[in-house]
Amino acid sequence: MTDPAPADFPIPDLPEHLKQTVRFADHRLVDRDSLTPMMRHYAEVKDQYPHTLLLYRMGDFFECFFQDAIIVARELELTLTSKDAGKDVGRVPMAGIPHHALDRYSVLLVEKGFAIAICDQVEDAASAQGPLVRREVTRVITPGTILEEGMLKARQNNYLAAVVIAGQHWGLAYADISTGEFLTTQASDLEQLVQELNRLQPSEVLVPTNAPDIGGMLRPGERSPLLPDCLPPQFCYTLRPQHPFVQTEARQRLLQRFRVRTLEGMGCDHLPLAVRAAGGLLEYLEDTQKETPLLLQPLTTYALTEYLILDSQTRRNLEITQTVRDGTFHGSLLWALDRTVTAMGSRALRRWLLQPLLDRAEIEARQQTIQELVTHGVLRQELQGVLKQIYDLERLAGRAGSGTANARDLVALAASLERLPELAVRVAKAESPYLKAIQQIPPELEQLGQYLRAHLVESPPLHLGEGNLIRDGVNPQLDALRQQLVDDQHWLANLEVSERERTGIPTLKVGFNKAFGYYISISRAKAVQAPDDYIRKQTLTNEERYITPELKDRETRIFNAREQLNQLEYEIFIGLRQKVALEADRIRTIARSVAAVDVLVALAEVAIYQGYCCPQMVEGRELTIVGGRHPVVEQSLPAGFFVPNSTALGCDEVEVKKRTESRPDLIILTGPNASGKSCYLRQVGLIQIMAQMGSFIPAKSATLGICDRIFTRVGAVDDLATGQSTFMVEMSETANILNHATPKSLVLLDEIGRGTATFDGLAIAWSVAEYLATEIRARTIFATHYHELNELASILSNVANYQVTVKELPDQIIFLHQVQPGGADRSYGIEAGRLAGLPPSVIQRAKQVMQQIEKHSKIAVGLRKSALGNGKVQEQSTALSVDAQPIEQLDMFRGS
Repeated sequence: MTDPAPADFPIPDLPEHLKQTVRFADHRLVDRDSLTPMMRHYAEVKDQYPHTLLLYRMGDFFECFFQDAIIVARELELTLTSKDAGKDVGRVPMAGIPHHALDRYSVLLVEKGFAIAICDQVEDAASAQGPLVRREVTRVITPGTILEEGMLKARQNNYLAAVVIAGQHWGLAYADISTGEFLTTQASDLEQLVQELNRLQPSEVLVPTNAPDIGGMLRPGERSPLLPDCLPPQFCYTLRPQHPFVQTEARQRLLQRFRVRTLEGMGCDHLPLAVRAAGGLLEYLEDTQKETPLLLQPLTTYALTEYLILDSQTRRNLEITQTVRDGTFHGSLLWALDRTVTAMGSRALRRWLLQPLLDRAEIEARQQTIQELVTHGVLRQELQGVLKQIYDLERLAGRAGSGTANARDLVALAASLERLPELAVRVAKAESPYLKAIQQIPPELEQLGQYLRAHLVESPPLHLGEGNLIRDGVNPQLDALRQQLVDDQHWLANLEVSERERTGIPTLKVGFNKAFGYYISISRAKAVQAPDDYIRKQTLTNEERYITPELKDRETRIFNAREQLNQLEYEIFIGLRQKVALEADRIRTIARSVAAVDVLVALAEVAIYQGYCCPQMVEGRELTIVGGRHPVVEQSLPAGFFVPNSTALGCDEVEVKKRTESRPDLIILTGPNASGKSCYLRQVGLIQIMAQMGSFIPAKSATLGICDRIFTRVGAVDDLATGQSTFMVEMSETANILNHATPKSLVLLDEIGRGTATFDGLAIAWSVAEYLATEIRARTIFATHYHELNELASILSNVANYQVTVKELPDQIIFLHQVQPGGADRSYGIEAGRLAGLPPSVIQRAKQVMQQIEKHSKIAVGLRKSALGNGKVQEQSTALSVDAQPIEQLDMFRGS
């Protein structure tokens, strides 16, 4: 966030004395010597963190001043007030939030793309020396460095990424400090960088720059000349200095952090850009977290070639994690499959869906686990029952390690650790790989759970300073202090009875308030009966309040005991939290295994209730699906309503030579609007993704080859930001497919060429389909309303025609949603318009115009085959003509 000029922040309609504060919207415009000591300190701290919103602790509030106050008041819709900043300065803008609401308001500011510096009191106000309580910045919160539970999405990772670009080469590192994940990679195609960022959806991306004024944060949509043009605009970017991203410094920081002598064990020793990105990210975390310990797992290096590549258009069109229409979770593939019962399991399922596997053995390991869980229903139900009692071990361990966990966090952690041995007992006889991984639980974790349970009360308070955290019998000194308090409370209870007897005043009471402490209350009418040793403390309308020396001694003793008690409980708790931190790595390791089991139990649950099958994975190009169904649409319809369809694609070299058509490389799919062509395309893509993530699939049976990439082009919209029309977006996406698809890719195309003139569009569609079938030989389904493309099947042996069938009645058509061999020659667009609710007069007129078009217009496409040595087909001539009268003379454009 670059510091804007004060004029960029107009003051709303305010009283006159507040309107004058615009003069001092910027703390840099004020004479520091004229400021009060507190304001001078605020300005000094703000100078150190110029690109953040500085929240400055004052009593029970975190206050902002100057320009920050204007921003915070505007973004949080708070009342903008003012504060006297000094005799020669006058009043400056001020806005604040209650200290107990810091997390809630921080969420709002971080979501808007702001960084926040927390300047808190680091000493007790009662013991402060000098005019000011000592304050320091204890943490800088940015979108990618959130640890607080209330600021994180439980079922989604919060990634911080760092990017280093050198020409066409790039390095990427990303981390989730709440779970400890830390990964890096390197590649040489900038388009792959964009796709990887789109997969991760990082909350913040670090970019090194040589500019003198660095550290600014660019909120989503903002651009800067310092930002490389290749980076997508929808993310929050933070500009950082170059030196932490220099190879030698980045490498040394990683070596020191993980206490190793070489990066070979992390797999990135030969990847300089990956090392630079990881080292720069680590430096940023150290800079923002201050004294907060960082519990990152050892750096892991991965390669893009290890996973099925899904570009952003494919993820969007197939609605893997959110819907296209409104971006909601409901209606996505993740929604259809997510039956996980833990937050860490849900995050793992999301990662698996966005990074399907290429390793057949690893895919089959997941399938074997699901099969065992499907076969043994009792085991599946028992595991799910235990998993429901396990909290988010990854993030609980992270908060304990960073020193931010409270007592309730440790109680939840203890309860979860105590469930792990039960999980191990349940899977003791399991034979599948993922279940075997949790058969042995480290005994240290079970002991840690028991230790925490023995020390912490069942329901501790939220705030650590309130006491009542530790059980009786844990610490003798703690027990002694508690007994002393019990005795003193008993003495206070007896005091009221004994004083009533001594004074003869039956209405005498012993009370307490924060201002005066303990006191004896006597009504005004009985005040004359007060004994001589009573010392008047306060006079009210209806009563007099007194103290006695003995009562005051007891009060001091009670207060001191409570303070000692709370401090001792806090110290014991800190020891417990540190004990957990020592085991954080071990906890996170077992947490990953538990999360994987949760995912596989969920997938088995879906497979049982939705009737999924286990696909056979092969190394070739075969894609055979019998009775396939769309996993999301099927769940959205009543049981039995979805019409299944089969698919056969991917002939091998032997079939090509024999010219067999059992499994074509390319299917031309025709049929009416709204008949289910797009649904059919998407279901094939989703089934392939589900299979390669190791899941069962919605089909009767399937044999699927490993796919390297899935491409989709389904619908298009204007990209006004880059000045591209709908057709240009369509052509750009199509070009990307043709330039990157391979024979092992799956290509799903819908309505190529519809954004331009009919003849142009038909020519492009024909050429694209022909190129995919002959040059690339990618497995392709090509849905179109250009029925002329059916001719390709008679020319190319690896192309087949399929259609979505309908039943025609005299006054309507019925969509059967069945995909069968053969090409359609009509699209029934007018009927689809009638079903959509077009006025009857419009429908009638459309039929009249259609009759005229069919009468007067003819498209003659002349194609001739030429036998080439490699068996390819070459287009010799294409004649596109209209055998009709001039357009302006046609009857269809005259009145009816």
